[in-house]
Amino acid sequence: MSFSRSLLKTSRLCLSAGIIPRAGVRFVPLVQTYATPSSTPPSSQNPAFTRAQDLLESGTRALEDGDLGQARELYKQSIEMKESSEGWHNLANCEYHLQNKSAAISAWERSIVLQPSPDAHTNLASAYIFDKPPKPALAIRHLTEALKLAPEDAEIAFNLAAILESTGNLEQALTLYRKAESGGIDRASQNLRNISAKIMAQKAKDIENEKQ
Repeated sequence: MSFSRSLLKTSRLCLSAGIIPRAGVRFVPLVQTYATPSSTPPSSQNPAFTRAQDLLESGTRALEDGDLGQARELYKQSIEMKESSEGWHNLANCEYHLQNKSAAISAWERSIVLQPSPDAHTNLASAYIFDKPPKPALAIRHLTEALKLAPEDAEIAFNLAAILESTGNLEQALTLYRKAESGGIDRASQNLRNISAKIMAQKAKDIENEKQ
């Protein structure tokens, strides 16, 4: 099972069959704050905000230079100065790549508390589905929330469908594969054929059992 919008490199995203890999880490860019003509810019109201944003930018530069450890420390300093959803999200991604899974999950959860985002929910789902053993119920919960936030995201729909199929929720998976196919996910067509055959076989089996 490979996973779309995962934290891991595509070459490492294989469990069985189904989910789409989306390469790379999805770090959240800085949120641009725009003041209205009658308002005072947040930076002049709160120096901690400016310092936190500067640290967030420095963390991103460290990340671009390939220094995950330094990026993590700068993101930590940013949220200690003034926490933000972006700071927690990017810290979580650093922690995950540095094999600190518990810290990553806690940071994503805090990011979601401050500002729910489909990427944070999808990253949590990825972490849970690649856990040992996998935790599909938690992955389903977070992908469901991600899809609520981004209802037109065909990759989220496909990934949720794949996990639902693997847990025997065939009718729900069928609906989501259709959504993924209509959203341009080519692989959804084959999955639709496969799951339709499974559903027909299950119905035939149920009818046969009723006759006995």
